[in-house]
Amino acid sequence: MASSRTEFVLVAGLAMLCSCLAIKVEYDANALIIDGQRKVIISGSIHYPRSTPEMWPDLIQKAKDGGLDAIETYIFWNVHEPRRREYDFSGNLDFVKFFKLVQDAGLYAILRIGPYVCAEWNYGGFPMWLHNTPGIQLRTDNDIFKNEMQVFTTKIVNMCKEANLFASQGGPIILAQIENEYGNIMEKYGDAGKQYIKWCANMAVAQNISEPWIMCQQSDAPEPMINTCNGFYCDQFKPNNPKSPKMWTENWTGWFKLWGGRDPQRTAEDLAFSVARFFQNGGVLNNYYMYHGGTNFGRTAGGPYIATSYDYNAPLDEYGNLNQPKWGHLKQLHASIKQAEKFLTNGTVETKSVMNFVDLTKFTLNATGERFCMLSNSDNTGDYTADLGEDGKFFVPAWSVTFLQNCSKEVYNTAKINTQTSVMVTKHSEEDAYGNEVKPAKLSWMWAPEPIQDTLKGNGRFEAAQLLDQKEASGDVSDYLWYMTSVDTRNISLKNMTLRVSTNGHGLHAYVNGKLIGSQFSRQAKGQQMVTGDDYSFGFDKAVSLKKGLNVISLLSVTVGLANYGAFYDLKPTGLINGGVLLNGKGNNSINATTYQWSYKVGLNGEAQQFHDPNSRNANWNSTKVPKNRPMTWYKTSFKTPSGEEPVVLGLLGMGKGHAWMNGKSIGRYWPTQIAETTGCDAHCNYKGSYNDGKCRTNCGNPSQRWYHVPRSFLNNNTDNTLILFEEVGGAPWNVTLQVVTVGTVCANAYEGNNLELYCQGDRRISEIQFASFGDPQGTCGSFSLGNYQATQSVAVVEKLCAGRPSCLIDVSQSTFGISSWGNVTSRLAVQAVCK
Repeated sequence: MASSRTEFVLVAGLAMLCSCLAIKVEYDANALIIDGQRKVIISGSIHYPRSTPEMWPDLIQKAKDGGLDAIETYIFWNVHEPRRREYDFSGNLDFVKFFKLVQDAGLYAILRIGPYVCAEWNYGGFPMWLHNTPGIQLRTDNDIFKNEMQVFTTKIVNMCKEANLFASQGGPIILAQIENEYGNIMEKYGDAGKQYIKWCANMAVAQNISEPWIMCQQSDAPEPMINTCNGFYCDQFKPNNPKSPKMWTENWTGWFKLWGGRDPQRTAEDLAFSVARFFQNGGVLNNYYMYHGGTNFGRTAGGPYIATSYDYNAPLDEYGNLNQPKWGHLKQLHASIKQAEKFLTNGTVETKSVMNFVDLTKFTLNATGERFCMLSNSDNTGDYTADLGEDGKFFVPAWSVTFLQNCSKEVYNTAKINTQTSVMVTKHSEEDAYGNEVKPAKLSWMWAPEPIQDTLKGNGRFEAAQLLDQKEASGDVSDYLWYMTSVDTRNISLKNMTLRVSTNGHGLHAYVNGKLIGSQFSRQAKGQQMVTGDDYSFGFDKAVSLKKGLNVISLLSVTVGLANYGAFYDLKPTGLINGGVLLNGKGNNSINATTYQWSYKVGLNGEAQQFHDPNSRNANWNSTKVPKNRPMTWYKTSFKTPSGEEPVVLGLLGMGKGHAWMNGKSIGRYWPTQIAETTGCDAHCNYKGSYNDGKCRTNCGNPSQRWYHVPRSFLNNNTDNTLILFEEVGGAPWNVTLQVVTVGTVCANAYEGNNLELYCQGDRRISEIQFASFGDPQGTCGSFSLGNYQATQSVAVVEKLCAGRPSCLIDVSQSTFGISSWGNVTSRLAVQAVCK
């Protein structure tokens, strides 16, 4: 396939190249061409702020081991510039260090500046000071916004230049992105949106880097921008410029989790199918979003109602463990793609329909006549046997792609998983001599009340004769904003009075004359059904007992992450704005307090006085009569660091809703009382057919998030650790536990002709073979059973190879299991083992 070519001169100082010599990088419709070598690129998103610097080397190395060529990350404006022209690039915000570690590992990097990122990140990554700038309009043809966007973009580009991070300087960055998914919502901005995109392109080019710029989901991206695709499937995507390579910047490996939502799952088979179809249809770059999701520490989760976990069902789980079989199945896919790379980038391509739903794509090297084929079956129900004439007949399962070396030998099929499934468990880190976990002593707790006497009396920090938008009034420095006013009831009857509050939420705690009369959250207002769309408003209606004279109404409004997506999402109201506060009684006994003089206070006193800091002496901690189910309460305890190196998690069953800190570092929001919907889960998920974010859900009827990640870098090795919880609605801390996440059971169902690796995690070993059968075993992990035939020595063979070892490699073949022939049947090995 002849195609036009656009050239860029870059310098790659990647570790894998072992030099910092200038190399020529160009692209055409079929390849990225680096140092004269035509390449397809497999990338994965890892967000530096959703992990810790101590985790970065391990995550990057596991990505490389999984067959990735590049790491992609957004740059998050709101955390880097929380106040105008005050920057923070320390700790887990040190993206320069992150990119250098990527380079040290021998990988390329993709820089997504945005600076709007979406990413289920609070406010889409925009700082609140930007919203509050007079005269500004975000993401449109507004000079004030464009100036601020250019200042930040230039800041990031210059930092990359100063650190020699661009490939033209010997660094790892080969692509840079400006804006993000604007094409999805641009129509709502009219002509100003079109002008804005043109400005974005010109501004990016003026940054004077040698690397190509990309725009995702922007079908009218102006040259030289390369428009790219985001979604579950991008095989049918075509760039708007025939000279541009076909690139997939976000292949969604799963989906994000909402408070009150079920766990999203996307099968390894379907994900591999989407990638294979993409490269079969001319793809050049595939990026997994996410490859490691990580954790929404602090108040970074957006939404609203997005959980603290950002696991995303990614190949590396929230804690950095291999998510098997997804990680291993993709690793084998990547090896097959690399095996086909010279054909994909240099070959003459011919695609023909073999039968309904079955397509054969043949890549032929004109110089040598060598061939490579991809055989796809897009039927979501039917398995077929494709007759390729002299090359043979091949069984192609439904919804799968087969890679054929020389078009005659199967080397990979997306529906055939030949890697282990790891069943992860949470357990106490201490074990006895037999590998049984030993429960530690229960934690000892202290407590302190949240000081709210001032707000219950109506004393705030500023006033307004109207109900203000919460995010604007608070600057989004806290989830909480107090609205307070006084109501004179001397001239009305006090019988059957009701307090009615209309709010744009996401939660409300109502106090009258110093007493809590009720609490409500937007999800509760929708009848315990998951909120859909963008409407998180609700009405609070509660009977109230008033006194003659002045009555103080204190309303604590709560946000659970700000909106991060949609046209004009930045203008969505929060708090009591556009709502109303009414005292209603019989007849004309009503008071509309909406336009009264309101007093305001941002945040909690405990936040301002840093109760979460173990070194703070402002909290009056009490160890007696630790309360249960008391709202607005702080809890404190200490404990030893769990032994070993396995990831640590905090179990918070028994608590209600609040925020957790470990040694002063924020773990994030917790909300174990938010229970996932009881319906809509799929215990026997069928990977066949188009995926959507509602398919293959799990965890129905359980807490949306029970376990909360505590990075080991947050913990002390030689001294006690201090855990502090702010409990907003009321809970009991006595069941709180610190545990580790590890591999409990490993399973596999591998096809004959493959090498199967089984392994445990850390210092654990394969202690027991619970099931092994080479033949036609039935069932799945946890419910394997014998089929119609098997090698009688299956268990003995696997025990000899694996028992007592941290890992083992099994040649899944008739020779290994002492069988001479099974005729034309392809046998499988099913194994289930325990790690201790």
